[in-house]
Amino acid sequence: MPNMLSQLEPIFRDILDNSRLNLTRESNASNVAGWDSLAHINLISAIEQQFGIGFTLGELQELKNVGEMIDLMERKLAIR
Repeated sequence: MPNMLSQLEPIFRDILDNSRLNLTRESNASNVAGWDSLAHINLISAIEQQFGIGFTLGELQELKNVGEMIDLMERKLAIR
């Protein structure tokens, strides 16, 4: 599977309007400028569309950073 982080970075750059954003597995709303609640909704929606997966509210509430999101996405993509 291609590097998920490199696939997510353009989505985050577009939604957060930051062409120089360097996304890491530790990135989260606390340490990325512009990642507020509205941006979060837009990020989740764009990721679900791009990858053809869906997240439950419970799953999203458990995520602490991009790395945990990637792990969840990889599990979902593996069972499709």
